[in-house]
Amino acid sequence: MDGMGFRVCSLSSGSDGNATYIGTSCTNILVDAGLTLKDTLDALQSIDVSPYDLDAILISHEHVDHIRSAGALSRKFDIPVYANQETWKAMQQKVGDIAPHNVRIFYTGMDFYINDINIQSYAVPHDAVEPVGFCFYNGNKKISIVTDLGHTNTSIIKMVQDSDLILLEANHDVHMLQMGPYPWPLKKRIMGKYGHLSNEQAGMALVEMLKDRTMYVLLAHLSQENNLPALAYETVTGILLSNGIKPGKDVVIDLTYRNGISSFYHIE
Repeated sequence: MDGMGFRVCSLSSGSDGNATYIGTSCTNILVDAGLTLKDTLDALQSIDVSPYDLDAILISHEHVDHIRSAGALSRKFDIPVYANQETWKAMQQKVGDIAPHNVRIFYTGMDFYINDINIQSYAVPHDAVEPVGFCFYNGNKKISIVTDLGHTNTSIIKMVQDSDLILLEANHDVHMLQMGPYPWPLKKRIMGKYGHLSNEQAGMALVEMLKDRTMYVLLAHLSQENNLPALAYETVTGILLSNGIKPGKDVVIDLTYRNGISSFYHIE
């Protein structure tokens, strides 16, 4: 593959651990490092990426299912870790000592480069100190990651539009969550403005996000207790269909997994 384009794969997505691989011909990035060190290394090996080749770990927010092995990876393989200042403060003790040259701070809303990848972070509503989503640009290709947010808004929709691939949260089915085993305060948190997107919210958001160039959508962060992969897929595709968007023809809707890797995408 020549210089322009992306390779993308969700290594794991869900409350047990989140990690997404994004790469080009010369750059390898891990977005969030929420798996154990061993599981991260196994997942990277399965997609043929050496941890020694990772150029950066990007952190979206400080919850443990996004940072679990960030410190260990950085120490063992000398990898820079990028997070905004508030997230660094909140996660510092949890990730342990990181070499000063590997502590990288970005500012939410300002873009920065890692080699040939331009990265734009943007604020998302979630119950963390300064949570962000990410857009990645290389040549004329764009990838967006939007998980862990309680609702979308105009600025998030605008940021994500014109992506070639969108990894979007479809965390729960509202009925399953309401009827499920979780205690009420937790149900309220998940359904709240700073919780997680439901299947319906994901579908509605996609109606606004999808432009002609979007080829792939990966539904992410599916709850084990309050969702089913088939249900998430059916709900989202149903909403798209009723809004004149044909899944399979206009856009490919795919899934991520909580204990395994997704399909591997080449966006060229």
